[in-house]
Amino acid sequence: MSTSCAHLRDATDQAPEPSRADGCEDCLAAGEHAWAHLRMCTECGHVGCCDSSPHKHATAHYHETSHPVVRSFEPGESWTWCYVDEKLRP
Repeated sequence: MSTSCAHLRDATDQAPEPSRADGCEDCLAAGEHAWAHLRMCTECGHVGCCDSSPHKHATAHYHETSHPVVRSFEPGESWTWCYVDEKLRP
């Protein structure tokens, strides 16, 4: 990965408290449990489902808020992703 992504460089390792710990915030609000994997916004803590999930709520959150970086919210994973620059930080 190129280190040219300022969003990943600036993303704090001190993530905010997750909005939900039990699943995708938006799916749960709709009474659904259809997510494949979870992502957490490093700016506000919103937990949304990944792009392999039917509703892609993590990406929708980025488009609604312009919060550029998410991290995996899966156990044992610690990578982050920048939507703006399409860069991964393992």
